[in-house]
Amino acid sequence: MRPDILNPLFAEVTALKGVGAGLAKPLDRLGLARVVDVLFHLPSGWIDRLPRDELMAQDAGRTIAITLTVRDIRISSSPRGPTRVQAADGYGNIVSLVYFGRSSGMVRKLFTVGEPVRVSGKLETYGQELQIIHPEIVDRDDSFREREAIYPLSEGITSRRVGGLVEQAIARAPELGEWIEPGLLAQRDWPGWKEALARVHADPADAVARARIAYDEIFANQLALSLVRQDTRRRRGRALRGDGRLRDMLRLPYALTGAQARTAREIEGDLAQDAPMLRLLQGDVGSGKTLVAALALLIAVEAGAQGALLAPTEILARQHYDTLRETLSGLPVNIAVLTGRDKGRAREGVLMGLADGSIHILIGTHAIFQDAVNYRDLGLVVVDEQHRFGVAERLALSAKGKTTPHLLAMTATPIPRTLVLAQHGEMDQSRLDEMPPGREPVETRVISEERLDEVVNALGRHLAEGKQAYWVCPLVEESEKSDLAAAEARAAALAGRFGDRVGLVHGKMRPAEKDAVMARFAGGELGVLVATTVIEVGVNVPNATLIVIEHADRFGLAQLHQLRGRVGRGGGQSRCLLMRGAALSETSRARLALMRETNDGFMIAEEDLRLRGGGELLGTRQSGEAAFRLATPELLNELLPIAYDDARLLIDRDGGLSGARGQAARVALYLFERDSGVALLRSG
Repeated sequence: MRPDILNPLFAEVTALKGVGAGLAKPLDRLGLARVVDVLFHLPSGWIDRLPRDELMAQDAGRTIAITLTVRDIRISSSPRGPTRVQAADGYGNIVSLVYFGRSSGMVRKLFTVGEPVRVSGKLETYGQELQIIHPEIVDRDDSFREREAIYPLSEGITSRRVGGLVEQAIARAPELGEWIEPGLLAQRDWPGWKEALARVHADPADAVARARIAYDEIFANQLALSLVRQDTRRRRGRALRGDGRLRDMLRLPYALTGAQARTAREIEGDLAQDAPMLRLLQGDVGSGKTLVAALALLIAVEAGAQGALLAPTEILARQHYDTLRETLSGLPVNIAVLTGRDKGRAREGVLMGLADGSIHILIGTHAIFQDAVNYRDLGLVVVDEQHRFGVAERLALSAKGKTTPHLLAMTATPIPRTLVLAQHGEMDQSRLDEMPPGREPVETRVISEERLDEVVNALGRHLAEGKQAYWVCPLVEESEKSDLAAAEARAAALAGRFGDRVGLVHGKMRPAEKDAVMARFAGGELGVLVATTVIEVGVNVPNATLIVIEHADRFGLAQLHQLRGRVGRGGGQSRCLLMRGAALSETSRARLALMRETNDGFMIAEEDLRLRGGGELLGTRQSGEAAFRLATPELLNELLPIAYDDARLLIDRDGGLSGARGQAARVALYLFERDSGVALLRSG
């Protein structure tokens, strides 16, 4: 339960003075539903105003604040002409205050001839005259600020109004105990959390205060993950020690890579412990994650337990089923598949086989953890592709085994090391950073969209050779058309050339419809699959050796790399054509150049984080990604390793959440809404 001391911050935003139903709507559009949301709505910049008594030409180009006396109001005879207010400073110097648009009525309300008014705006020269375009009226009293924060806004609210609400939110904020380790606090010379927030809102350029509040959020995230890890380690698990008899029967056509062998040993060591394994396996497309998972599942079966592999979609579940049956053919291992669409006798047969233990390995979608699915002895769960488990899912999963099953999570999306800690800090890490021999890297070319006809002709030659291809259509322009419309138009154009060999998949299709098209493509009925960016991660079509990505300059590196991974899955050379727009930013140019130069997903992920800076953390948001409101990517990169160590220190040495610092840290978990860590303590 949230500590009472935080209740004033978690009240609805209407608790703030002046917020009624009308103002609540634009606040809601900004995601500001509670007082704490306002408190954490940080400025995006600031305005520096130079207080002046006299107009001076040398201030041109700078924002000034000055008291003027209105001399004249001149309204243009043209409806679209500007309204000009002639005003003078105390020395008789004249400036024109210019308003464009249908603003004459508003100007007459703001200004009265002969009356003084204090305005602020950017002073400019226009010919021999001084002017300020669309100045704002600023306070005449002592509350005037030379530096004023600028906030992200929505229609219906001003930055100054947000600032006033922030002041109220800060006033409601309680003084809280200190959760940062004293030595670190002194070393960094950080203020308290409330003072830091007040300083950032008053002066958005205050780097020390910004670092402090960013650290608070990062620390709460890392502490929650550490509590998850501690909870897993202390749960009653079961050691799975295989005798090697099934693995010795494997007849693989190739030797394991060094990375596969190393990772398999790490997993075998984890499974041999009583504490449940919680490990993340990262590996680029084609690095051999599925084989490593198969070895882990065999260890579970050798030890007398059952294994389950969870895939995000039915088509991927059945693909894993086919792959494992082929890999483990000849072994006395019974493999079954179960998805939400399996009904009747087939489903009943699987349920009976799981309950009596005759099914050793089950592969499927989330259906494999439904209430009706009971295992005789579930010992290992493998989760494929970006699936994360919250507290409720973890407890439901634990209930399927006599003891908490071991968990191996796999992802083919390379994640920067910093973000691995932020998103998966509770897990041990393994990386498959080596490709099997003989796998050719995808040849990547960047080509102008002006050469579209050449690309279509090349696609025709590709199809004539009996090969298949993907064609990806991203969002073109929100103001023009959606990604679906772009994909439909491209599919229609290509169908005009290649007939019924062209298929289309997009996110608004029903799952069954999408799977049917994907199955036709995988079966070779379709030569070209036009898609939005929903192409199933991991779908394996070895004969698809070409992918065309339109407007590739609009993608982040991580997403481009993920899309490129749809090809290069069979023998021979595969190609990726990145079609770019005519005008490229420096960042887009750098991204495309890197894509052309390397197939190393881990290098690409690190560079993507560096290039994007304050933008999105990855080209595509990862499922389960921790949302940081106060920590920029730059601060995350700098402070997360420190917070990781500090959270572990609190748990392992400083008494966890029981001491004075631990009690303060517990409050921080609730303040930054990472309280699932506390929930785990209660549930365990």
